[in-house]
Order: sequence, then C-alpha cells, then structure tokens
Amino acid sequence: MNIETKQMIAAETAKSIYEAYPDLWERFGEKGFIHTEKDNHHHLDHLETAFSMADEAIFLEYTKWLETVLTSRGVETGLIIDNFDRLIAILPGKVSDTEEAFMLGCLKSANELLRQA
Repeated sequence: MNIETKQMIAAETAKSIYEAYPDLWERFGEKGFIHTEKDNHHHLDHLETAFSMADEAIFLEYTKWLETVLTSRGVETGLIIDNFDRLIAILPGKVSDTEEAFMLGCLKSANELLRQA
C-alpha cells in the first residue's frame, strides 16, 4: 500500500469515527483526532506486516496489545471494534485483491477476538 493510500484511509476512518461519535471531540479534542488518525496508520502498518509474513497472528497480537493500551487511556473496546469495522468498509478497492482479502480477514478475526474479551 502506498503512503498516499494509507493516508487517505487513515484520514477517512478518523473523520468517520469523529462524525459518528461527536462526544469524542469533547473527551479527547483535536489531539485525540490526530491520535486516531495516527492509530489508523499503525493499524494499517500492522496489517501490512501480517500480510507480508502471511501470518494473521501478527495482527491479532497487535490487537491484544492495542486494546490494553487504549483501554488504559479511556478508550472503550467497542470503539476499537467500531474502528476496525470502518476499516473493513473503507479498505475494499484500495489495495490488491489478495492483500484486501487477507486484511479484511485479519480485521474480522480481530473483532471476534475483541468481542470475546
């Protein structure tokens, strides 16, 4: 995935989250929005790494770590699931078919893992 595509996906996802949850502006402000966009870059980086290694477990381990970090900062697990759902909706058509299928599978597996927690 090229940097422009990654930036577009991260920005679109962050914007979508903050539109759906306007209370996030009050809770976390502009700094939180910027962190949400950066977090989505990290999500995409880890998806790319997992894809390059053909190992979904890499993304699932990242998801476990992410939940620990974000919940300690007051971000509910439901928002992580929502974020991944938004990536599932935004990602199609932005990467190769093979990469897309793998990444969507990772995101869906991660959400199943988070829902079990």
